Amino acid sequence: MENCKIKHRDVNEKRQMNNRLNRIEGQLKGIQQMIEKDVYCDDILIQISAVEHSIKSLGRFVLKNHLKTCIKEELLRGNDAIIEEVIALFGRLES
Repeated sequence: MENCKIKHRDVNEKRQMNNRLNRIEGQLKGIQQMIEKDVYCDDILIQISAVEHSIKSLGRFVLKNHLKTCIKEELLRGNDAIIEEVIALFGRLES
């Protein structure tokens, strides 16, 4: 994480993110238990899909906050180059 920028998050934002991560962690542990118990493949795949949805939801939450705070602040400072950073970010998120 060299050259990493810092984003100070308020307590509420951190709480929301950590709650989502804890839920994802619980879902992953549930999948591990299902595998140990030889649960049918369809049921495991449904849970994997739920984890994917949860991770994407967390990503959308982070992206929304990023646009509303970091990007907005940079634009207000007159840093139009931040637009290229956002374009590159969307390119990385698509793959």
